[in-house]
Amino acid sequence: MTMEMKDQGSVVLTAYHPHSPARIPGVEQSFVQDIPPSHSPASRKSLSRCRRINRMLSNESVPPAFSRSNSQASVDSTSMEDFWCEVESIKESREDGSEEAMLLEFKPADEGELEAEWLQDVGLSTLISGAEEEDGQALLSTLTRTQAAAVQKRYNTYTQTLRKKNKHTVRDVRDIFGTSDSSPTFETVPVSPVSPNGIQLPGQKPVWKSVSSKSCLDCGIDKGSPSITEELSYDVSFSESITVLPKTQEWPKNQRFKKEDSALPKFVVRKSRFGLTEVGDLSPEDMKKIRYLSLIELTAFYDALGVELKRNRVERVRGRENGLFGVPLTVLLENDQKKVPGVKVPLIFQKLLLKLEETGLETEGILRVPGSASRVKNLHQELEAKFYEDTFDWDQVRNNDAAGLLKMFIRELPSPLFTVEYLPAFITLVEKISKIKLQLQALHLLIMLMPEANRDTAKAFLQFLKKVVANEGKNKMNLWNVSMIVAPNLFIYKGKRANQQEMQAAATTAHIVRLLIRYQDILWTVPSFLISQVRKMNEAAMNNSKRQLMFDKGVRKLLRRKTMERERPERPEGAITFPPYLQSDIPEGVIRVYAPLHSKVSMAIQLNSQTKAKDILARFQCENSRGSSQNVRGQTQSLHEIGGNIGQHCLDPDAFMLDVYRANPHAEWVIKPKAS
Repeated sequence: MTMEMKDQGSVVLTAYHPHSPARIPGVEQSFVQDIPPSHSPASRKSLSRCRRINRMLSNESVPPAFSRSNSQASVDSTSMEDFWCEVESIKESREDGSEEAMLLEFKPADEGELEAEWLQDVGLSTLISGAEEEDGQALLSTLTRTQAAAVQKRYNTYTQTLRKKNKHTVRDVRDIFGTSDSSPTFETVPVSPVSPNGIQLPGQKPVWKSVSSKSCLDCGIDKGSPSITEELSYDVSFSESITVLPKTQEWPKNQRFKKEDSALPKFVVRKSRFGLTEVGDLSPEDMKKIRYLSLIELTAFYDALGVELKRNRVERVRGRENGLFGVPLTVLLENDQKKVPGVKVPLIFQKLLLKLEETGLETEGILRVPGSASRVKNLHQELEAKFYEDTFDWDQVRNNDAAGLLKMFIRELPSPLFTVEYLPAFITLVEKISKIKLQLQALHLLIMLMPEANRDTAKAFLQFLKKVVANEGKNKMNLWNVSMIVAPNLFIYKGKRANQQEMQAAATTAHIVRLLIRYQDILWTVPSFLISQVRKMNEAAMNNSKRQLMFDKGVRKLLRRKTMERERPERPEGAITFPPYLQSDIPEGVIRVYAPLHSKVSMAIQLNSQTKAKDILARFQCENSRGSSQNVRGQTQSLHEIGGNIGQHCLDPDAFMLDVYRANPHAEWVIKPKAS
């Protein structure tokens, strides 16, 4: 089952913009109407909270907003009550001074600036500076047809703008794209199925395992699920998979969101012979390249759908340098890592989640029923003073108050958890893209784009929300209820009151949260075609380095003296150094696996077509069952692929090793604990 809706333009999230401008730069303002004076927030202050909410939701107060012909993403007004109760609760917490109001100022974009920033954000600043850097050349060499077209389009716009301003273009477009034609094109990577964690193999068909309980990521409906399950493929880039451009006029005009869980389709991502790769399984250096490629792919994906990818340009907001609430995630993590090295999610956020998971998952109305405003305010102040001293008494915190503190932490972040820059893209993926499968693909790329601190914190939050929904029978909070409550905390920013524009975006943002919760296991899996492109980038960079070294006569002489030695790739940072007797040449199809934490640190393994990563782990465990320390036996060990055309890659236990070996024959294979 898919969702269709009428396309009538972008929804305006005024909560992210200053009050004064009547028109927001760069955002379409369609079907926006003023709230009648009689229903303004000031005139409603004398009404009780529930009465104000009911008046807001009634047909008498705002009939145009939820008209089936006017609302782009509408639902029954009664099903939105949780959303508006939460908005009202947020407003009241700010009025009593428990939260600070802070607005982000948006920078106007001069012509050509957006394209220049885009080129910098995808790692192609060399096209602007004119420098000949290997990383930019390596990236360009990996692009698919649609990705290359997206880069070319932005670069052409940038150079045309410079000509209009009578500025000198740093590099001629023909020099970059290697063509004399007026409409230059890249030499692109041919599109063919790719090995999910390997390289593109022309003509090779993906090999799927038979369906079993652990052979796929199953993200769908736990009960009452549709009879048809749709399979997602990571073999070819999403933008290359779009063969027919959706026609806006064919979308049903009166289609509305359905709040039932069964309205969402069931998706399955089957494991190929390379297994699946989660975000934390790759090195930071390779994840940086994943971010570059994800922005290029997202732009190409939107281009293929005929949708404009808009981004906000925000003045940097300087948050607090210390404390817990209102501190930027990166600063908070830097402070936390002094206490707990390597921590990836803020300690206060982890503690709030743990408190709710231990005592609050079965509390009826958890997240929805607000705690005491005065208690939450006092707890907030006490946490700021006592948390890092480990003197705060968590037993005094009631579940609803803990939920209030959790939501307050998210709202008080100087920049939203899902980043201000890409909020228009989040909204557009629902407002402009009709099918849930395409929405999910766009959402997947947006998650890959998030900064590491935001992505890790969002993952922890969504895992908690999934547990809340799993306890629906006791806490009375289903997926739609939770999405309604969480959406205004994530997508409505500080210092704004609910108005007509937010009303139109309410169902849109709630649907985004619903997709995030339901399909989170898919969204935090790195698409295999991106991993393939990272491998190609690394290979191209190594080849460029080798060609450059060949011009050095001294290096050439050194290489001649070592012609009998096996050529080995440059060891990546963090790789483990082994004695020379462990680094001898090994035959084709045989890998030497190192386990530095075990008593037996090295073992040669003959691979066959059925050897999996978990088989190698089991063999080492058996060989070292007596000699290894108790700490090693108690740790969860994983097989890692290090070097060659990848920085570091923690392998799926179900990965078939002969296939991985053929994709990266120069790698080293190390057993060690998986990074948490």
